[in-house]
Amino acid sequence: MTDAPDQPQPRGDTLFRAPPLAEQERMVEAMLFASAEPLTLAEMEARMPHGSDPAEAVQLLRRRYEGRGVQVTRVGDAWAIRTAADLGFLMARETVETRKLSRAAIETLAIIAYHQPVTRAEIEEIRGVSVSRGTVDQLIELEWVRFGRRRMTPGRPVTYVATQTFLDHFGLESARDLPGLKELREAGLLESRPPDGSEAEGLQRDDTGDMFEDDPEAALPGDDDFDDDFDDD
Repeated sequence: MTDAPDQPQPRGDTLFRAPPLAEQERMVEAMLFASAEPLTLAEMEARMPHGSDPAEAVQLLRRRYEGRGVQVTRVGDAWAIRTAADLGFLMARETVETRKLSRAAIETLAIIAYHQPVTRAEIEEIRGVSVSRGTVDQLIELEWVRFGRRRMTPGRPVTYVATQTFLDHFGLESARDLPGLKELREAGLLESRPPDGSEAEGLQRDDTGDMFEDDPEAALPGDDDFDDDFDDD
């Protein structure tokens, strides 16, 4: 009696057939819609059936939502569903009091965003004043700033970087999308004139650490992007 010939073994890639791309698109849509935080491709792939391609599914979904009331937006290395920028006014609440970040907080946040990763000593060198621990701590509480890697220098100082929440709040895909010097000057956010005597004196004072100021002159003029909304409690 002869042995039966070996039967062909199924290929490994046929054991787990990926769902159709249209179905993968629906899965990505469901995850982004339900998630309170942006999701990375790796996080989506971990939840999807074996062999799925979340990157392609995201691009299909992004094109499908073009011109709609909500859009698939990239936030750093993650993705989220967000209200279209031109319809943001519909989400405004009249009961919310708008308070502006203090000048110290704005300057500290801007330095971190443009120079990240940056240490406290480097922030102080750029600003010309000592940075209050309270200012950085409150930016961290807002989840706009987080700790980065320690510098491989004496003392191994900690660095600070801007977060995905910061990018998401200002509608930026990455830090590369921050406005340049020309745009900042055209928006009136940078002054070319040297500081007057009172401002020069201020360079010798320590940062007070106040996060918010009631004086509108202390906040960025003509730009609500750096406003933060707080309910009256």
